[in-house]
Amino acid sequence: MYANILLSTDGSDVARKGIKHGIALAKALNAEVTVITVTEPLPIDYGGGHDSGWIPTQQEVDRFDAACKERAGKVLDEAQSMAEQIGISAELLHVPNARPADAIIETAKSRGCDLIVMGSHGRRGFRKLFLGSQTSEVLADGSVPVLVVH
Repeated sequence: MYANILLSTDGSDVARKGIKHGIALAKALNAEVTVITVTEPLPIDYGGGHDSGWIPTQQEVDRFDAACKERAGKVLDEAQSMAEQIGISAELLHVPNARPADAIIETAKSRGCDLIVMGSHGRRGFRKLFLGSQTSEVLADGSVPVLVVH
């Protein structure tokens, strides 16, 4: 049924549930697995009107990118450990400086994935309301089936 599954994680508790479920499904179906985590770019405030804004130095950008890479590595290591515990291998992918929904959709298409598994949401509270749900954006694309785990 599904031969190539993309599992998306941001390291949150609900994303871990999605990874666990996706890994079990992949094992049952003998499917290939790619685990993706996406880190967004450093938000830059160019200002406007009376606001002077904030533009980071190259050193600040480099520190931010290094922190994102380190965090992504931990998230992917955790997913790999979960896959190894159940006895499957998974390809790990970090996409830096991208919008998560866009990177997930593009990766699924470019790698020929026939299913995306992801948690219902990663952010909570006001931030989720203001930024919108990455899961909803991936669902709205409609080109690859999505299994949403709560």
